[in-house]
Amino acid sequence: MEYSPFLHGLHVVPSSHVRNKLFVFCIMLSLWFYMIYCCVGYCSTVPNLAYGSVSRRENDAATDNRGSSLGASRDLLNNENELDSRGDEWDEVRGEAKTLDDTAMSGFLNETESKKLPQAIIIGVKKGGTRALLEFLRLHPDIRAVGAEPHFFDRNYDKGLEWYRELMPSSSKGQLTMEKTPSYFVTREVPCRIYSMSKDTKLIVVVRNPVTRAISDYTQTRSKKPDIPSFESLTFKNMSAGLIDTTWSAVQIGMYARHLERWLQFFPMEQLLFVSGERLITDPAGEMARVQDFLGLQRVVTEKYFHFNPAKGFPCLKRPELNTKPHCLGKTKGRIHPNIDPEVMRTLRDFYKPFNKKFYKMTGHDFGWD
Repeated sequence: MEYSPFLHGLHVVPSSHVRNKLFVFCIMLSLWFYMIYCCVGYCSTVPNLAYGSVSRRENDAATDNRGSSLGASRDLLNNENELDSRGDEWDEVRGEAKTLDDTAMSGFLNETESKKLPQAIIIGVKKGGTRALLEFLRLHPDIRAVGAEPHFFDRNYDKGLEWYRELMPSSSKGQLTMEKTPSYFVTREVPCRIYSMSKDTKLIVVVRNPVTRAISDYTQTRSKKPDIPSFESLTFKNMSAGLIDTTWSAVQIGMYARHLERWLQFFPMEQLLFVSGERLITDPAGEMARVQDFLGLQRVVTEKYFHFNPAKGFPCLKRPELNTKPHCLGKTKGRIHPNIDPEVMRTLRDFYKPFNKKFYKMTGHDFGWD
């Protein structure tokens, strides 16, 4: 074959200098795409405030009818709880954007992330310490959790699992996706619905002395509605006879044994972990060790992540590797409780004793509330 300068020119091999430039260009382009992906993914988790307000109005009536495991519930707390929790939660989500970005970058370096249905859910209880537990867990690099309460299984179930999945943050292989909605534990339909999603779902319940929990519940409501009746008048159907009003949700939620019976119809006890709300304050690292073991995770969140705040009365979080100022939960956490008539407190303790005793027996753990 004759030599052709034209054909020879078509087979010129790029120099090593050109190849290096192309390689660097490809890396930079990939990083650009990833930054755009992260921004879009993060924005997708920010709540649509307009939609949320409409959704709440549409679901308030339905919630009163179906949100209780014990029939009709006289609940003055639903609307206030929704507004109170969502406002604080999203402040905390924004404040921890860097934590999420760090875990997102580590996931990108390993493989592409995707949105998954939760493998573990904090299902209760309201005013037990669920927000604190979720924030503690989000320090773990192998956990990705949505900030606000989705209320999928009790208020938004008709929207479908794909809608639910889209609420979740992206995660990589080996990371655990989680959410928390405290009202799940006391809602009749939820155990069956979670079981239908995945019978292997791990369930966490943060429990607290039911008397203290009821007062905290009331205190939260009164902070938004100062003109509500007194705690004493709401607690009793007949105060002179000492007859407790179990239709009031603040009282009803603390009857833990009755709610647990329904969950055990679908899930074995081995799939439920009961966290002490009291110990979450006095010994957060100890309770976190139990939670991380239950979730099959390495014990990463230890004593060095906690700083007790005397003014707040509970531990704040710190990132020891960053040496930053401790981060405390929102201003609505750690409210001062009103003074309650000691006789009312005694009557409530007596009322809860049989429920507590049965709960201890069912869980195999004495929480020391008597």
